[in-house]
Amino acid sequence: MSFLVLDQVSKRFDGVIAVDRVSFAIDRGEVVGFLGPNGAGKSTTMRIITQYFEADTGTIHLDGVPLADAARDAKRRIGYLPENNPLYSDMLVADYLAFIADLRELDGVVRDRSLEEAVTSTGIASVYYRPIGELSKGFRQRVGLAQAILHRPDLLVLDEPTEGLDPNQRVEIRRLIGELGKDRTVLLSTHVLSEVQQSCSRLLIISRGRIVADGPVDRLMQQAEGVVQIAVEAEGADVTAELARLPGIRGVEAARAGVAGRVAARLTADREADVRPAIFALAKARGWTLYELHQETGNLEELFRQLTATPEPS
Repeated sequence: MSFLVLDQVSKRFDGVIAVDRVSFAIDRGEVVGFLGPNGAGKSTTMRIITQYFEADTGTIHLDGVPLADAARDAKRRIGYLPENNPLYSDMLVADYLAFIADLRELDGVVRDRSLEEAVTSTGIASVYYRPIGELSKGFRQRVGLAQAILHRPDLLVLDEPTEGLDPNQRVEIRRLIGELGKDRTVLLSTHVLSEVQQSCSRLLIISRGRIVADGPVDRLMQQAEGVVQIAVEAEGADVTAELARLPGIRGVEAARAGVAGRVAARLTADREADVRPAIFALAKARGWTLYELHQETGNLEELFRQLTATPEPS
């Protein structure tokens, strides 16, 4: 039995469909990436799971119990970091986490242990007695994560946890999420596709309120419309035009500025047939000097674009 199950969940706002019959299941211990364009329904779905919103139709089960029945008990098992990470900037980190502990009804030894673990896990001991308003964006995100895990939730829901961070801060937060995901289930929303590849084993893509892809990241990356990308760099006459005429080639585009006299291109080709031997034979027949010829790995960005750029249903 899956730990979190959504079944035909829908939500409207003023007659506009935000979430449209969304169904998926997440097993205990999974770290799942949740992707979609702005307005696709990601945040709304997360808010329904965390009970900030109530679904219009459909059901959600947490560990086999309907969320509607579990109510307060379910909230005790869920940690949530919203996209805007609402913090009280005039409070000390210590006072803010103590306030969250009060809201979570933590006391005694459990409270002390939970605070210590949250502070240690998120690496905020050095700023524990500083005002939140004086912290960097990276440390504020860490404080947000600390409040989300303070009550030791079984399910951690993170909405754009690295938004607005610099590259070094992103690396640190990704590492932290990886550590947190070792002993809890994580649903992670992000616009940074590389984070999904580095942090998640499974991917959900939502578009216009509907789930359009669900599966292991590596497998989904190999399914981009049944095509592959092939990098070619050659020196010779009419390289681009000749490559475009080969059977199985769907498109040719400049990959980068090549060395003087060379053409660097990326070919989109049918997956069914390996066109590399034909490219090699063409180069030999035309007298080209071939500097590069290899099939690239799956492109998550291309998959995302294809799955979320489909026209509106008629």
